[in-house]
Amino acid sequence: MKHLYKKLKLNKKVFVHRDFHVSNVMYHKKKFYLIDSQDAVYGNIAYDLASLIDDVRLKTSQELKNKIFKMYIGVNKLIDKNKLKNDFEILSVLRNLKIIGIFTRLAVRDRKKKYMKMIPYAWKIVEQRMSKNVLFEDLEFSLNKYFSKKIRLKKWK
Repeated sequence: MKHLYKKLKLNKKVFVHRDFHVSNVMYHKKKFYLIDSQDAVYGNIAYDLASLIDDVRLKTSQELKNKIFKMYIGVNKLIDKNKLKNDFEILSVLRNLKIIGIFTRLAVRDRKKKYMKMIPYAWKIVEQRMSKNVLFEDLEFSLNKYFSKKIRLKKWK
């Protein structure tokens, strides 16, 4: 997976929350607030966008995902759209693979079984992002070799 990090194209580092999803955005007195920022770093601008759009906790349509991405591009006109899309897809795949591992650990080690129900959707996001991008051929081969479709699609309780 290191070779995918080398394919990132946006080099400018920005504040990255690294746990940016709907549950960590609060709205109070007509203002938005971010909570749970202990993992924040300086990093790639596409990471938090991927976290929000491809959040496994909230299933959204591809149409909505595309709309949010286009809105982001519209507001950030100075960002190269193709570079952002490249980095967004790479970081979404890597982040969701990380989530699959973390949620499995939480379910098995910590007996927090509620996380298991989100794993099939995380796999779905990974597969969708990889399906149309040649950058992921090697990773897709490895995932198919070690994680069968049966395992990926299993409904966990």
